[in-house]
Amino acid sequence: QVQLVESGGGLVQAGASLRLSCAASGRTFSGNSMAWFRQAPGKERDFVAAINWSGTRTLYADSVKGRFTISRDNGKNTVYLQMNSLKNEDTAVYYCAADRDPYTLGRAPREYDYWGQGTQVTVSS
Repeated sequence: QVQLVESGGGLVQAGASLRLSCAASGRTFSGNSMAWFRQAPGKERDFVAAINWSGTRTLYADSVKGRFTISRDNGKNTVYLQMNSLKNEDTAVYYCAADRDPYTLGRAPREYDYWGQGTQVTVSS
């Protein structure tokens, strides 16, 4: 089992930055690929970014490429999402997810085994 707790969400203006954190406990953190997803009201849960167990490979949704950066610190059992140049359309609940496979970078929610409760990000114009 892996327990995930997100933090760092909030209300910001368009163009601002936020850094989300996801603290993991339980199963060895470095044995998991990690990802961020987001879900806006009335919409499906969408892939944002993923990172492999060592942090050497990353994958991004086209909508956030060049603005968001995913990273991890295995010593702190934490994965981060640095979000720059935020737009109104980035408003959503952001979820952290863990995959028991440490190598695969999946884009579909069904590929992930553990989920956090989410943190709200609201971008105002």
